[in-house]
Amino acid sequence: MLTKIIQQANIDKVKTYFERAEKIVIVTHVSPDGDALGSSLGLMHYLYEEEKTVHVIVPNAFPDFLRWMPGAKDIIRYDKYSEFADKLIAEADVICCLDFNALSRIDAVGPAVAASAGRKVMIDHHLNPEPFCRVTISHPEISSTSELVFRLICRMGCFDEITYEGAQCIYTGMMTDTGGFTYNSNNREIYFIISELLSKGIDKDEIYRKVFNTYSEGRLRLMGYVLYEKMEVFPQFHASLIWLTKEEQGRFQYVKGDTEGFVNMPLQMKGICFSVFLREDTEKKMIKVSLRSVGSFPCNKVAAEFFNGGGHLNASGGEFYGTMPEAIELFKQALVKYEDLLVKN
Repeated sequence: MLTKIIQQANIDKVKTYFERAEKIVIVTHVSPDGDALGSSLGLMHYLYEEEKTVHVIVPNAFPDFLRWMPGAKDIIRYDKYSEFADKLIAEADVICCLDFNALSRIDAVGPAVAASAGRKVMIDHHLNPEPFCRVTISHPEISSTSELVFRLICRMGCFDEITYEGAQCIYTGMMTDTGGFTYNSNNREIYFIISELLSKGIDKDEIYRKVFNTYSEGRLRLMGYVLYEKMEVFPQFHASLIWLTKEEQGRFQYVKGDTEGFVNMPLQMKGICFSVFLREDTEKKMIKVSLRSVGSFPCNKVAAEFFNGGGHLNASGGEFYGTMPEAIELFKQALVKYEDLLVKN
């Protein structure tokens, strides 16, 4: 049995919204990851069973290793089809905002969502949700938004309407947002949910292979280059830094998603509890910042204070508008400021 995490009032409202709606739009954050797509597509497949007209809209491209997911081919990219997407958002009876807590996280899609008269529902697990939705289901203590989608569907009494395809998507989101259930995944209820998803016929081993074992030769060579040439260790701070420029990414035929998981690699070293990865974005003039930690070190505080970001205690992200040397210097300043916590951890 699952703990009733989501408030009953929110369950009732969302169920009513879905029952009365004909057209539903699902939106998720910029550069969608496994949880963003898993939760969005999982909810989409459920709503298909309820005979609703549903569209999933994402701000921009998502990684190639997630394109196998059922329904991924029908996702609408806002950066390619903005006029069509704007029309769908404006006409939607309900807009589901998944895996993000602020309109700024959906980039150019934000104004259209804000202007739409459709009832807005947030389902998310990040801290400090902004009040732009009629219903806010926000639970940072939950491992993934995909897990929240599963809980919502079940609490509405619709477990039987979770299809094989939907279960694949939900499991993928849960798996990727916990690093293959290696962090933020000690809650035993997660494994009850996995058991229920397995009852739908999914092959979790195959899903793992599709996500983690389908990388290109360029990705593997880039990984070797990063570990040998671009990883700097700061043993006195129990920390590590990796950085990549646009030019370096181009040398290895970089495609979106090729650096997925790189930030976690230094944490395999004994004594390292904090890892940061800086990558020049190939689409925008900024540096993407990924932060990971183990134990009680709050990498989300570093993300918020130094890199215009945030997230979870052990997994966070941010952005930096400046040069790579400036970003590296800022990282070093963060190490000095948080030295006591790093050493203590």
